[in-house]
Amino acid sequence: MSKVAKLQCEGHELEFPIVEGTEQEKAIDISGLRKQTGLITIDEGFVNTGSTSSAITFLNGEEGVLRYRGYAIEDLAKNCDFMEVAYLLIYGELPTESEITVFRDSIRHHTMLHEDMRLFYNGFPRDAHPMAILSSVVGALSTFYQDSLDPNDPEQVEISIHRLLAKLPTIAAYSHNKSNGIPFSYPQNNLEYCENFLQMMFSVPSESYKVDPLFVEALNMLLIVHADHEQNCSTSTVRVVGSANANLFASISAGICALWGPLHGGANEAVVSMLGKIHEDGGDVDKYVDMAKDKQNGFRLMGFGHRVYKNFDPRANIIKAYCDKLLEKLDLDDPLFEIAQRLEKVALEDEYFVKRKLYPNVDFYSGVIYRAMGIPVQMFTVMFAIGRLPGWIAHWKEMHESPTKRICRPRQVYTGPNVREFVPIAKR
Repeated sequence: MSKVAKLQCEGHELEFPIVEGTEQEKAIDISGLRKQTGLITIDEGFVNTGSTSSAITFLNGEEGVLRYRGYAIEDLAKNCDFMEVAYLLIYGELPTESEITVFRDSIRHHTMLHEDMRLFYNGFPRDAHPMAILSSVVGALSTFYQDSLDPNDPEQVEISIHRLLAKLPTIAAYSHNKSNGIPFSYPQNNLEYCENFLQMMFSVPSESYKVDPLFVEALNMLLIVHADHEQNCSTSTVRVVGSANANLFASISAGICALWGPLHGGANEAVVSMLGKIHEDGGDVDKYVDMAKDKQNGFRLMGFGHRVYKNFDPRANIIKAYCDKLLEKLDLDDPLFEIAQRLEKVALEDEYFVKRKLYPNVDFYSGVIYRAMGIPVQMFTVMFAIGRLPGWIAHWKEMHESPTKRICRPRQVYTGPNVREFVPIAKR
Protein backbone atom coordinates (compact mmCIF):
# COMPACT_ATOMS: atom_id res chain seq x y z
CA MET A 1 0.00 0.00 0.00
CA SER A 2 1.40 3.42 -0.98
CA LYS A 3 2.04 5.92 1.81
CA VAL A 4 -0.23 8.91 2.18
CA ALA A 5 -0.36 12.13 4.16
CA LYS A 6 -3.67 13.05 5.76
CA LEU A 7 -5.01 16.57 6.04
CA GLN A 8 -8.01 17.59 8.12
CA CYS A 9 -9.74 20.59 6.61
CA GLU A 10 -13.17 22.06 7.43
CA GLY A 11 -14.52 18.79 8.77
CA HIS A 12 -13.12 16.63 5.98
CA GLU A 13 -10.13 14.30 6.02
CA LEU A 14 -8.16 14.30 2.77
CA GLU A 15 -5.35 12.04 1.64
CA PHE A 16 -2.39 13.00 -0.54
CA PRO A 17 0.25 10.60 -1.86
CA ILE A 18 3.81 10.67 -0.51
CA VAL A 19 6.42 10.58 -3.28
CA GLU A 20 9.86 9.12 -2.55
CA GLY A 21 12.99 9.68 -4.63
CA THR A 22 15.92 7.33 -5.22
CA GLU A 23 17.83 8.87 -2.30
CA GLN A 24 14.85 8.48 0.09
CA GLU A 25 13.85 12.13 -0.15
CA LYS A 26 10.12 12.38 0.50
CA ALA A 27 7.51 14.87 -0.65
CA ILE A 28 3.75 15.25 -0.31
CA ASP A 29 2.08 15.51 -3.71
CA ILE A 30 -0.44 18.32 -3.20
CA SER A 31 -1.22 18.85 -6.88
CA GLY A 32 -4.87 17.92 -6.20
CA LEU A 33 -5.28 20.16 -3.14
CA ARG A 34 -6.98 23.12 -4.83
CA LYS A 35 -9.29 20.89 -6.86
CA GLN A 36 -10.46 19.05 -3.75
CA THR A 37 -10.63 21.94 -1.29
CA GLY A 38 -10.35 25.25 -3.13
CA LEU A 39 -7.24 25.94 -1.02
CA ILE A 40 -3.62 26.52 -2.03
CA THR A 41 -0.43 26.45 0.03
CA ILE A 42 1.71 29.49 0.86
CA ASP A 43 5.48 29.04 0.81
CA GLU A 44 7.24 32.38 0.42
CA GLY A 45 10.28 31.98 -1.80
CA PHE A 46 9.35 28.31 -2.50
CA VAL A 47 11.86 27.24 0.19
CA ASN A 48 9.84 24.13 1.06
CA THR A 49 8.19 23.52 -2.30
CA GLY A 50 9.35 20.94 -4.82
CA SER A 51 8.58 22.33 -8.26
CA THR A 52 9.53 19.15 -10.10
CA SER A 53 11.23 15.77 -9.90
CA SER A 54 14.65 15.58 -11.54
CA ALA A 55 17.28 12.95 -12.29
CA ILE A 56 20.17 15.39 -12.75
CA THR A 57 21.64 16.45 -9.40
CA PHE A 58 21.40 15.15 -5.84
CA LEU A 59 22.20 17.53 -3.00
CA ASN A 60 22.17 16.72 0.71
CA GLY A 61 22.91 19.88 2.64
CA GLU A 62 22.95 18.23 6.05
CA GLU A 63 25.68 15.77 5.09
CA GLY A 64 27.53 17.95 2.58
CA VAL A 65 26.86 15.72 -0.46
CA LEU A 66 26.70 16.80 -4.10
CA ARG A 67 26.39 14.36 -7.01
CA TYR A 68 25.83 14.85 -10.74
CA ARG A 69 23.84 11.97 -12.25
CA GLY A 70 24.96 9.82 -9.31
CA TYR A 71 28.67 10.68 -9.51
CA ALA A 72 30.30 12.40 -6.53
CA ILE A 73 31.49 15.93 -7.31
CA GLU A 74 34.87 15.03 -5.81
CA ASP A 75 35.39 12.20 -8.34
CA LEU A 76 34.30 14.30 -11.30
CA ALA A 77 36.53 17.25 -10.35
CA LYS A 78 39.49 14.91 -9.95
CA ASN A 79 39.07 12.77 -13.07
CA CYS A 80 37.16 14.77 -15.71
CA ASP A 81 37.42 17.98 -17.65
CA PHE A 82 34.53 20.39 -18.04
CA MET A 83 33.42 19.05 -21.42
CA GLU A 84 33.00 15.53 -20.01
CA VAL A 85 30.93 16.85 -17.12
CA ALA A 86 28.82 18.97 -19.48
CA TYR A 87 28.12 15.85 -21.56
CA LEU A 88 27.19 13.91 -18.42
CA LEU A 89 24.74 16.53 -17.20
CA ILE A 90 23.06 17.06 -20.56
CA TYR A 91 22.89 13.46 -21.82
CA GLY A 92 22.81 11.49 -18.57
CA GLU A 93 25.95 9.33 -18.94
CA LEU A 94 29.69 9.87 -18.98
CA PRO A 95 30.84 9.81 -22.61
CA THR A 96 32.91 7.13 -24.29
CA GLU A 97 36.11 8.17 -26.07
CA SER A 98 34.35 8.33 -29.43
CA GLU A 99 31.37 10.24 -27.99
CA ILE A 100 33.50 12.91 -26.31
CA THR A 101 35.63 13.30 -29.46
CA VAL A 102 32.55 13.99 -31.58
CA PHE A 103 31.17 16.32 -28.88
CA ARG A 104 34.41 18.34 -28.59
CA ASP A 105 34.72 18.63 -32.38
CA SER A 106 31.15 19.90 -32.66
CA ILE A 107 31.69 22.51 -29.93
CA ARG A 108 34.88 23.71 -31.66
CA HIS A 109 32.94 24.07 -34.91
CA HIS A 110 30.57 26.62 -33.34
CA THR A 111 32.92 28.85 -31.28
CA MET A 112 32.89 31.90 -33.58
CA LEU A 113 30.22 34.59 -33.43
CA HIS A 114 28.49 35.90 -36.52
CA GLU A 115 30.49 38.97 -37.58
CA ASP A 116 27.39 41.18 -37.31
CA MET A 117 27.10 40.23 -33.63
CA ARG A 118 30.51 41.78 -32.98
CA LEU A 119 28.94 45.13 -33.87
CA PHE A 120 26.59 44.80 -30.88
CA TYR A 121 29.48 45.48 -28.56
CA ASN A 122 29.89 48.97 -30.01
CA GLY A 123 26.44 49.83 -28.68
CA PHE A 124 27.32 49.15 -25.04
CA PRO A 125 29.01 51.75 -22.82
CA ARG A 126 32.60 50.89 -22.00
CA ASP A 127 31.70 50.45 -18.32
CA ALA A 128 28.69 48.19 -19.01
CA HIS A 129 28.59 45.22 -16.66
CA PRO A 130 29.66 42.03 -18.48
CA MET A 131 26.56 40.19 -17.20
CA ALA A 132 24.31 42.73 -18.94
CA ILE A 133 26.25 42.17 -22.17
CA LEU A 134 26.20 38.40 -21.71
CA SER A 135 22.43 38.25 -21.24
CA SER A 136 21.74 40.62 -24.13
CA VAL A 137 23.97 38.85 -26.65
CA VAL A 138 22.74 35.38 -25.66
CA GLY A 139 19.15 36.54 -26.14
CA ALA A 140 20.13 37.99 -29.53
CA LEU A 141 21.43 34.58 -30.68
CA SER A 142 17.80 33.69 -31.33
CA THR A 143 17.69 36.33 -34.08
CA PHE A 144 20.77 34.95 -35.83
CA TYR A 145 19.94 31.26 -35.51
CA GLN A 146 16.26 31.08 -36.36
CA ASP A 147 16.79 27.57 -37.71
CA SER A 148 17.04 26.14 -34.20
CA LEU A 149 14.33 27.74 -32.05
CA ASP A 150 11.71 24.98 -31.84
CA PRO A 151 11.90 23.33 -28.38
CA ASN A 152 9.91 20.37 -29.70
CA ASP A 153 12.34 19.48 -32.49
CA PRO A 154 15.21 17.33 -31.10
CA GLU A 155 17.56 18.24 -33.96
CA GLN A 156 17.03 21.97 -33.46
CA VAL A 157 17.49 21.60 -29.70
CA GLU A 158 20.72 19.68 -30.24
CA ILE A 159 22.32 22.32 -32.42
CA SER A 160 21.19 25.08 -30.04
CA ILE A 161 22.88 23.24 -27.17
CA HIS A 162 26.16 23.00 -29.06
CA ARG A 163 26.00 26.61 -30.22
CA LEU A 164 25.43 27.89 -26.69
CA LEU A 165 28.21 25.82 -25.13
CA ALA A 166 30.61 26.94 -27.86
CA LYS A 167 29.69 30.62 -28.08
CA LEU A 168 29.17 31.61 -24.43
CA PRO A 169 32.94 31.76 -23.68
CA THR A 170 33.45 33.84 -26.84
CA ILE A 171 30.62 36.22 -25.86
CA ALA A 172 32.06 36.47 -22.33
CA ALA A 173 35.65 37.11 -23.45
CA TYR A 174 34.49 39.80 -25.89
CA SER A 175 32.64 41.58 -23.07
CA HIS A 176 35.92 41.70 -21.13
CA ASN A 177 37.84 42.93 -24.19
CA LYS A 178 35.22 45.64 -24.76
CA SER A 179 35.49 47.00 -21.22
CA ASN A 180 39.30 47.09 -21.46
CA GLY A 181 39.48 48.65 -24.91
CA ILE A 182 41.52 45.82 -26.42
CA PRO A 183 40.89 44.02 -29.74
CA PHE A 184 38.66 40.96 -29.81
CA SER A 185 40.64 37.74 -30.08
CA TYR A 186 39.10 35.09 -32.30
CA PRO A 187 38.75 31.60 -30.81
CA GLN A 188 41.48 29.12 -31.71
CA ASN A 189 39.84 25.78 -32.30
CA ASN A 190 43.03 23.78 -31.81
CA LEU A 191 42.85 24.66 -28.10
CA GLU A 192 40.79 22.94 -25.43
CA TYR A 193 37.68 24.65 -24.02
CA CYS A 194 39.20 26.41 -20.98
CA GLU A 195 42.50 27.13 -22.70
CA ASN A 196 40.66 28.75 -25.60
CA PHE A 197 38.65 30.97 -23.27
CA LEU A 198 41.74 32.22 -21.42
CA GLN A 199 43.44 32.90 -24.77
CA MET A 200 40.48 35.03 -25.88
CA MET A 201 40.45 36.84 -22.52
CA PHE A 202 44.11 37.78 -22.20
CA SER A 203 45.91 37.59 -25.55
CA VAL A 204 46.65 40.72 -27.60
CA PRO A 205 47.79 40.95 -31.23
CA SER A 206 51.03 42.75 -30.36
CA GLU A 207 52.65 39.88 -28.46
CA SER A 208 52.56 36.14 -28.07
CA TYR A 209 50.54 34.63 -25.23
CA LYS A 210 50.89 31.24 -23.61
CA VAL A 211 48.21 30.01 -21.25
CA ASP A 212 49.46 28.82 -17.85
CA PRO A 213 48.53 25.09 -17.54
CA LEU A 214 47.76 25.60 -13.84
CA PHE A 215 45.21 28.28 -14.76
CA VAL A 216 43.60 25.87 -17.23
CA GLU A 217 43.47 23.17 -14.57
CA ALA A 218 42.00 25.56 -11.98
CA LEU A 219 39.40 26.90 -14.43
CA ASN A 220 38.31 23.40 -15.43
CA MET A 221 37.79 22.59 -11.77
CA LEU A 222 35.87 25.81 -11.05
CA LEU A 223 33.52 25.29 -13.99
CA ILE A 224 32.88 21.68 -12.93
CA VAL A 225 31.95 22.52 -9.34
CA HIS A 226 29.62 25.30 -10.57
CA ALA A 227 28.02 23.20 -13.33
CA ASP A 228 24.77 22.43 -11.50
CA HIS A 229 23.22 22.86 -8.08
CA GLU A 230 19.69 21.52 -8.23
CA GLN A 231 16.67 23.91 -8.30
CA ASN A 232 18.44 27.15 -7.42
CA CYS A 233 17.16 30.61 -8.41
CA SER A 234 18.70 30.75 -11.90
CA THR A 235 17.96 27.11 -12.76
CA SER A 236 14.36 27.56 -11.66
CA THR A 237 14.21 30.69 -13.82
CA VAL A 238 15.41 28.75 -16.86
CA ARG A 239 12.73 26.13 -16.20
CA VAL A 240 9.96 28.70 -15.66
CA VAL A 241 10.79 30.59 -18.86
CA GLY A 242 11.27 27.37 -20.79
CA SER A 243 7.94 26.01 -19.56
CA ALA A 244 6.25 28.62 -21.77
CA ASN A 245 8.04 26.97 -24.74
CA ALA A 246 10.45 29.87 -25.00
CA ASN A 247 13.49 28.88 -27.06
CA LEU A 248 16.70 27.77 -25.37
CA PHE A 249 18.55 31.04 -26.07
CA ALA A 250 15.79 33.12 -24.42
CA SER A 251 15.58 30.74 -21.45
CA ILE A 252 19.34 30.83 -20.83
CA SER A 253 19.37 34.62 -21.17
CA ALA A 254 16.77 34.78 -18.38
CA GLY A 255 18.87 32.44 -16.24
CA ILE A 256 21.88 34.75 -16.68
CA CYS A 257 19.79 37.67 -15.41
CA ALA A 258 18.79 35.69 -12.31
CA LEU A 259 22.40 34.66 -11.68
CA TRP A 260 23.51 38.29 -11.81
CA GLY A 261 21.79 39.02 -8.48
CA PRO A 262 24.21 39.56 -5.57
CA LEU A 263 22.27 37.04 -3.46
CA HIS A 264 22.99 34.37 -6.10
CA GLY A 265 25.91 34.41 -8.54
CA GLY A 266 27.20 37.81 -7.49
CA ALA A 267 28.30 36.57 -4.08
CA ASN A 268 31.94 35.96 -5.11
CA GLU A 269 32.15 39.59 -6.26
CA ALA A 270 30.92 40.59 -2.80
CA VAL A 271 33.70 38.53 -1.18
CA VAL A 272 36.49 40.41 -2.96
CA SER A 273 34.71 43.71 -2.29
CA MET A 274 34.62 42.84 1.42
CA LEU A 275 38.32 41.91 1.42
CA GLY A 276 39.10 45.23 -0.21
CA LYS A 277 37.06 47.09 2.40
CA ILE A 278 38.92 45.37 5.25
CA HIS A 279 42.26 46.20 3.60
CA GLU A 280 41.35 49.87 3.15
CA ASP A 281 40.42 50.01 6.83
CA GLY A 282 43.88 48.90 7.92
CA GLY A 283 43.52 45.14 7.51
CA ASP A 284 42.18 44.56 11.03
CA VAL A 285 40.53 41.15 10.54
CA ASP A 286 39.65 40.77 14.23
CA LYS A 287 37.66 44.00 14.11
CA TYR A 288 35.46 42.72 11.31
CA VAL A 289 35.08 39.30 12.88
CA ASP A 290 33.81 40.97 16.05
CA MET A 291 31.43 43.09 13.97
CA ALA A 292 30.06 39.93 12.33
CA LYS A 293 29.45 38.36 15.76
CA ASP A 294 27.60 41.45 17.03
CA LYS A 295 23.87 40.97 16.42
CA GLN A 296 23.35 44.73 16.67
CA ASN A 297 25.78 45.34 13.84
CA GLY A 298 24.54 45.07 10.26
CA PHE A 299 27.91 43.89 8.90
CA ARG A 300 28.05 40.40 7.37
CA LEU A 301 31.11 38.40 6.43
CA MET A 302 30.58 37.43 2.81
CA GLY A 303 31.55 33.94 1.65
CA PHE A 304 30.76 32.07 4.87
CA GLY A 305 27.95 29.57 5.42
CA HIS A 306 25.40 28.41 2.87
CA ARG A 307 21.62 28.42 2.68
CA VAL A 308 21.48 24.74 1.74
CA TYR A 309 24.64 23.21 3.20
CA LYS A 310 24.46 22.82 6.95
CA ASN A 311 27.82 21.12 6.82
CA PHE A 312 30.98 22.02 4.92
CA ASP A 313 30.21 22.74 1.25
CA PRO A 314 31.84 19.83 -0.65
CA ARG A 315 32.68 22.20 -3.50
CA ALA A 316 34.58 24.45 -1.11
CA ASN A 317 36.79 21.53 -0.07
CA ILE A 318 37.76 20.98 -3.70
CA ILE A 319 38.35 24.65 -4.48
CA LYS A 320 40.35 25.26 -1.28
CA ALA A 321 42.96 22.71 -2.39
CA TYR A 322 43.39 24.49 -5.73
CA CYS A 323 43.39 27.87 -4.00
CA ASP A 324 46.28 26.88 -1.75
CA LYS A 325 48.14 25.33 -4.69
CA LEU A 326 47.70 28.39 -6.88
CA LEU A 327 48.69 30.94 -4.25
CA GLU A 328 51.76 28.90 -3.31
CA LYS A 329 52.95 28.67 -6.91
CA LEU A 330 52.28 32.28 -7.84
CA ASP A 331 53.70 33.68 -4.58
CA LEU A 332 51.67 36.85 -5.10
CA ASP A 333 52.27 39.87 -2.91
CA ASP A 334 48.61 40.79 -2.55
CA PRO A 335 47.29 41.99 0.83
CA LEU A 336 43.80 40.72 -0.03
CA PHE A 337 45.08 37.13 -0.17
CA GLU A 338 46.63 37.54 3.27
CA ILE A 339 43.34 38.88 4.66
CA ALA A 340 41.45 35.99 3.03
CA GLN A 341 43.78 33.43 4.63
CA ARG A 342 43.42 35.03 8.05
CA LEU A 343 39.62 35.07 7.73
CA GLU A 344 39.65 31.42 6.65
CA LYS A 345 41.70 30.49 9.74
CA VAL A 346 39.22 32.27 12.02
CA ALA A 347 36.22 30.58 10.42
CA LEU A 348 37.76 27.12 10.74
CA GLU A 349 38.94 27.55 14.34
CA ASP A 350 36.77 30.17 16.10
CA GLU A 351 34.06 28.53 18.24
CA TYR A 352 31.44 31.07 17.10
CA PHE A 353 31.83 30.06 13.45
CA VAL A 354 32.39 26.36 14.05
CA LYS A 355 29.32 26.04 16.29
CA ARG A 356 27.13 27.72 13.66
CA LYS A 357 28.86 25.86 10.81
CA LEU A 358 29.74 29.12 9.09
CA TYR A 359 32.50 27.56 7.02
CA PRO A 360 34.12 29.29 4.03
CA ASN A 361 31.94 28.49 1.04
CA VAL A 362 32.42 28.16 -2.72
CA ASP A 363 32.09 31.91 -3.25
CA PHE A 364 34.88 32.68 -0.78
CA TYR A 365 37.48 30.48 -2.48
CA SER A 366 36.39 31.03 -6.08
CA GLY A 367 36.69 34.81 -5.69
CA VAL A 368 40.24 34.43 -4.40
CA ILE A 369 41.23 32.09 -7.28
CA TYR A 370 39.72 34.29 -9.99
CA ARG A 371 41.61 37.27 -8.59
CA ALA A 372 44.85 35.26 -8.56
CA MET A 373 44.28 34.36 -12.22
CA GLY A 374 43.93 38.02 -13.16
CA ILE A 375 40.21 37.84 -13.92
CA PRO A 376 38.54 41.17 -13.07
CA VAL A 377 35.93 41.27 -10.33
CA GLN A 378 33.13 42.19 -12.73
CA MET A 379 33.83 38.99 -14.67
CA PHE A 380 33.41 36.69 -11.65
CA THR A 381 29.68 36.14 -12.17
CA VAL A 382 30.28 35.66 -15.89
CA MET A 383 32.63 32.79 -15.02
CA PHE A 384 29.86 31.34 -12.86
CA ALA A 385 27.47 31.54 -15.84
CA ILE A 386 29.88 29.69 -18.13
CA GLY A 387 30.16 26.93 -15.54
CA ARG A 388 26.43 26.76 -14.84
CA LEU A 389 25.43 26.61 -18.52
CA PRO A 390 25.42 22.77 -18.82
CA GLY A 391 23.19 22.50 -15.75
CA TRP A 392 20.75 25.04 -17.12
CA ILE A 393 20.65 23.22 -20.45
CA ALA A 394 20.20 19.84 -18.76
CA HIS A 395 17.22 21.06 -16.73
CA TRP A 396 15.62 22.81 -19.72
CA LYS A 397 16.04 19.64 -21.78
CA GLU A 398 14.76 17.36 -19.00
CA MET A 399 11.66 19.51 -18.54
CA HIS A 400 10.79 19.46 -22.23
CA GLU A 401 11.27 15.68 -22.41
CA SER A 402 8.99 15.09 -19.41
CA PRO A 403 5.50 13.75 -20.23
CA THR A 404 4.16 15.77 -17.26
CA LYS A 405 5.50 19.14 -18.45
CA ARG A 406 3.21 22.07 -17.72
CA ILE A 407 3.63 25.83 -17.94
CA CYS A 408 4.72 27.15 -14.55
CA ARG A 409 2.01 29.23 -12.95
CA PRO A 410 2.26 29.78 -9.17
CA ARG A 411 -0.86 30.86 -7.25
CA GLN A 412 -1.19 33.64 -4.70
CA VAL A 413 -3.35 34.80 -1.81
CA TYR A 414 -4.69 38.27 -2.61
CA THR A 415 -4.28 40.83 0.21
CA GLY A 416 -5.27 44.07 -1.59
CA PRO A 417 -8.40 46.25 -1.26
CA ASN A 418 -11.90 44.83 -1.66
CA VAL A 419 -14.08 46.04 -4.53
CA ARG A 420 -14.03 49.84 -4.79
CA GLU A 421 -16.25 52.31 -6.60
CA PHE A 422 -14.49 54.07 -9.47
CA VAL A 423 -14.03 57.83 -8.97
CA PRO A 424 -13.53 60.06 -12.08
CA ILE A 425 -10.24 61.95 -12.16
CA ALA A 426 -11.96 65.32 -11.63
CA LYS A 427 -13.35 64.13 -8.27
CA ARG A 428 -10.25 62.44 -6.85
